[in-house]
Amino acid sequence: MSGRIAWLARRAARILCVLLLGAGPAWAADAPIPRIVTHDGRHALLVDGKPFLILGAQVNNSSAWPAMLADVWPAIEQMHANTVEVPMAWGQVEPQEGHFDFSFLDTLLHQARAHHVRLVLLWFGTWKNTSPNYAPSWVKLDNRRFPRVITRDGRMLNVLSPYAKSTLDADRTAFVAFMTHLRKVDGARHTVIMVQVENESGMYGNDRDYSDAANHLFDGPVPAALLQALGKSPGNWTQVFGKDAAVDFSAWSISHYINQIAQAGKAVYDLPMYANAALRDPLKPGPPGSYPSGGPSDNVIPIWRATAPSLDLVAPDIYFPDYARYMAVLDHYARADNPLFVPETGNAAAYARYVYAVLGHGAIGFSPFGMDFTRYTNYPLGASAKDGAARVAPFAPSYRVLESVDRILAQASFDGRLWGASEPTATHEQTLDLGAWKVRLGYGQPQFGEVPPKGNPSPEGGALIARLAPNEYLVTGRNVRVSFEPGAGHKGIHFLYDHVEEGHYQHGHWVFRREWNGDQTDYGLNFTDQPTVLRVRLGTY
Repeated sequence: MSGRIAWLARRAARILCVLLLGAGPAWAADAPIPRIVTHDGRHALLVDGKPFLILGAQVNNSSAWPAMLADVWPAIEQMHANTVEVPMAWGQVEPQEGHFDFSFLDTLLHQARAHHVRLVLLWFGTWKNTSPNYAPSWVKLDNRRFPRVITRDGRMLNVLSPYAKSTLDADRTAFVAFMTHLRKVDGARHTVIMVQVENESGMYGNDRDYSDAANHLFDGPVPAALLQALGKSPGNWTQVFGKDAAVDFSAWSISHYINQIAQAGKAVYDLPMYANAALRDPLKPGPPGSYPSGGPSDNVIPIWRATAPSLDLVAPDIYFPDYARYMAVLDHYARADNPLFVPETGNAAAYARYVYAVLGHGAIGFSPFGMDFTRYTNYPLGASAKDGAARVAPFAPSYRVLESVDRILAQASFDGRLWGASEPTATHEQTLDLGAWKVRLGYGQPQFGEVPPKGNPSPEGGALIARLAPNEYLVTGRNVRVSFEPGAGHKGIHFLYDHVEEGHYQHGHWVFRREWNGDQTDYGLNFTDQPTVLRVRLGTY
């Protein structure tokens, strides 16, 4: 109870401060609109004109109501997240056709500003986990006007067809109204830095729609623009794509549909936009329909990137707790033509360490799901604990440290000066190649003594290393030993930790706390379960 009272006191103080100052957060002033930029195959999300790292937290789907926000903010504060992902349901925005209600959006913006966090809004429209459950009743109960997908054997799925112009027009109209209102109330402040368009689109249990409209297009020619983008010769879908024709056709159909919605939304307010994917197994993929056929799964990323240019990226929702599959997904989605962003991942403790590998892959952000105190759990995808504080706890130590260096890491990532890794399970050590230097990461070693790494009792280690200058690095990690060595071609060189400072950044300036030497550096840099930030200067003799 005392923690709740303390949080309420801090919240009251913050709100009073905002009211007295009459302004809001420091970033509330008129600033450049957020955008995604690319250079030499690396990507950055620019917020207020500078690279920004999303240390995110996605709330539970049903927490997107005014009365539920009191269960959101304490979790966000405890987690040290700088960005909150919140659904914006079509049925909530347009409960009656042509009558719009943006009261929740207005409430959310006001409270997010008071809590000094950014927002990513998730448009739940035609698709939410493939179904229309978040569409308004006047849409999801009118199958004649808004038809559903038909299977090969004539059954009807609870999935809206991407070939119905009436559905596209209605969804697009609502999304444009939403983006228009968002620009009006946030266009100068940019509390909202990105928008997800639809949610986990596609269809389970089917490879494509077999309605008459779909069959007509499937038997016709593949669009010339797609052929050109993929370097393929003309023909119908079966002729061009062979055994993959059905799923590739679905991917083109759904990405074309979502692109039209995103394009119309950007025309009124040009925020970065993305589509998220429910994944297929990256190591042992099943057939289309065992995963959402047509959604932006790894096998159809080129089709989505070619067909949906109004989307800045496609992003994986990762619920594979094992190391091999998680890394495989990152490798699939971290592309020169696709900025990596993990907008949703499991909230079990095993997922917390992956923030290090995700950022080490050049991602613009990372966000676990279900970060609030509503006592809902999506176990077995996530943690079994209904206590929200217990779910937040594994993520909070790393976020607490990373929030103080997020802008520095974001710039280093965009410049190609950032490396990171998470604890594997098949081995207990890794090597990172930094060019002039290499780094050995050991997991499950004591802070003192040359003891072989044996792995942590549960895999929870990770490290991030950013080069600040030649021979100077910013290092942070959790439950890991970080040991620098001269890089390739420098055998026989003697090296030492010339200077190791522990501290933190405040307003972009380094604040020294203490120096590490002797016992603290004789056996590498040993990070415990409470991460810290080190500035490391290396030397040779």
